[in-house]
Amino acid sequence: MIITALSASMALMGCGNAAESTKTLSNPLLGSRSTAAAGSTTPTGPTTSPSTTLPSTAVAITTVQLTSTAAQTRPTATFGQAFAQGHVPAGSTLVGQTAAGAAVPLQVDAKARHPDGSLRHAVITVQLPSSTAGQVETIKLVKSTTAAAATTASPTTLLNSGFTASFNATIGGVVYSASADALLKSGKYTTWLSGSLANEWIVSAPLKTAAGVEHPHLSARFAIRSYPGSNNARVDVAIENGWAYEAAPQNFVYNAQLLVGGQSVFSQAAMTHYHHARWRKVAWWGKDPALNVRHDAAYLIGTKALPNYDQSLKITETTIASWVSKWNGAKTGPMQAGVANAYMPATGARPELGLLPAWSALYLLSMDERMKKISLGMSDQAGSWSIHYRNKQTGRPVMLAEFPYAALGISGDSKNPVTKLNEGFPACPQTVCATPLTADTSHQAAFAYLPYLVTGDYYHLEELQFWANYNSISGNPGYRQNLKGLVKSDQVRGQAWSLRTLSEAAYITPDNDPQKANFAAMVNHNIDWYDANYTNNTAANKLGALEHGYAIVYNTSTGLAPWQDDFFTASVGRMVELGFTRAQPLLKWKASFPVNRMVGDGYCWIEAPAYSLKVRDSATSPLYTSMKQVYAANHTATFLQLDCASTQMASSLGLKAGQMTGYVTVESSQSIMRPALAYSVGVDANGRSAYDLYAKRPYQPDYATSPQFAIVPR
Repeated sequence: MIITALSASMALMGCGNAAESTKTLSNPLLGSRSTAAAGSTTPTGPTTSPSTTLPSTAVAITTVQLTSTAAQTRPTATFGQAFAQGHVPAGSTLVGQTAAGAAVPLQVDAKARHPDGSLRHAVITVQLPSSTAGQVETIKLVKSTTAAAATTASPTTLLNSGFTASFNATIGGVVYSASADALLKSGKYTTWLSGSLANEWIVSAPLKTAAGVEHPHLSARFAIRSYPGSNNARVDVAIENGWAYEAAPQNFVYNAQLLVGGQSVFSQAAMTHYHHARWRKVAWWGKDPALNVRHDAAYLIGTKALPNYDQSLKITETTIASWVSKWNGAKTGPMQAGVANAYMPATGARPELGLLPAWSALYLLSMDERMKKISLGMSDQAGSWSIHYRNKQTGRPVMLAEFPYAALGISGDSKNPVTKLNEGFPACPQTVCATPLTADTSHQAAFAYLPYLVTGDYYHLEELQFWANYNSISGNPGYRQNLKGLVKSDQVRGQAWSLRTLSEAAYITPDNDPQKANFAAMVNHNIDWYDANYTNNTAANKLGALEHGYAIVYNTSTGLAPWQDDFFTASVGRMVELGFTRAQPLLKWKASFPVNRMVGDGYCWIEAPAYSLKVRDSATSPLYTSMKQVYAANHTATFLQLDCASTQMASSLGLKAGQMTGYVTVESSQSIMRPALAYSVGVDANGRSAYDLYAKRPYQPDYATSPQFAIVPR
């Protein structure tokens, strides 16, 4: 493994090897071309650890558990793995060891590094000598300072073995196709994995007729993963209708067929492919290695790559079986929403809302293979929404660094004053672009982050990037200050989910992918804006609540929604734990709002999760200066005489003694408050007492049934 130490600023901004980075020569609207080289997606070379005996006393950084579903020889598994800062320092690598102390071959493809140069995220491939059906093997990942020489491989051996894979779309009797093997033979591939255990090459092309006529909108993207010596290859194909600036975007109806090794592995007649959407299928040429991978959830959470979900929760078989039933009953094929709400703007609580959706939180806490299937499957289904805008010239999702005036529609605000070009996307009229799936920022699930983290699959990485970019381009260019990507004009909950996705994309995107610097810059621009308007603004309100945009819309523009504000506080906490420490002062300022609703002077914690709170006298008045004033403004003089949490107060509110207002459910404002309070511990002087009071309240839902808000302090 070639390991290069990065400075803190380079790591934060995603700078990679200058020789490997993608360079955009000019605005692609003018027909520029990218100079990305093959292999540019891999930030450092891989290493394959030798199969020698290791000391049985070797201390593992973490472990993974492999379960074989069939008897086989030399089965191989590939997965993604996050590491805590400093655990795999620059100059070190990893070796594999069984629980019994035997060494196993291990390949490490480094993807992202922490500011100190230590490994943050890698795609790891491990090979067992053999396995029997049902065999469970625990593999230790052990730090090593001895690395084998990096190896590279071309697709030649795979192609010479007879590998073929292709996709056909028949439209009006005309067949449009793309061949993965032909694209590999052309040499126009990007290397994603490289080593003696696994090689993966990414190829893409517009669908073409036999005469070579390109379809203007439809394209195929193949990720071909070969396991040398096994005569097996994984075929990962995504079919897209997503060019950003192609004229006349529209839906298309076609007969779809995926062929692997000359055999049809998927077909669907009369498929409607929505505009700027994509769908994915994974198949095998040869035999599926049949190894299920189970991560160490405690270690993943400990790296801070994932929120600190409550690991004391016991996820029951009844809960998992319920989700399996939902998944089996959902529409999960191409252009379907799976178990999510197809119409995102719909109001009301639902399991996809949170720092992680319920299905991913359940997978994380249970590590159950069935929940993993649902979590990964929902990232596949996320391709169905019309938010996928790809730059045809660079082959990457459109980003504001290239198109600072990009917008979902052409207007005066989308005209670039430098290039004189309008960077709004071509209109897509309902007559040809109707879709039952509607995306928005305010009710958006974290579809792809966890799936990419645990698999290392390029599809999931790009899905995360597409959603992060959509959150940027969906707003008015002027309001977002063009390439700064400010989210301030959105609903408070929309600001929360956009910042969550942007910070996760900045954190996990490979270091030499130009998208990383784009996302990190937008996160930092947003922090700067909130600091200027709140954290460092002496005129800012004293409550710690957002008041701009659509924040104060209740009770004739005198009230705000604490639960939306809690979403935002939790997202800021998430940014800080992902390494955006510049957001720490903002988190400290924000933490005062949930904390003082619990333990602030003059406010009773029973009403901390109120659905809405009056925070000023009129639509033009300044906000109150204390939570005591807020409490008084929201109650009658008679109510204010009642002791906090008393039987009399409960009777007045129609509650049980000690019960908070709002529903006692896993998705209510009560539960939404929990992550905000958890992230407040350590940054607010009263954060711990506020969280402890909340955690000890006598009436609580069973978070084990749906733990998306079950986050505890670190």
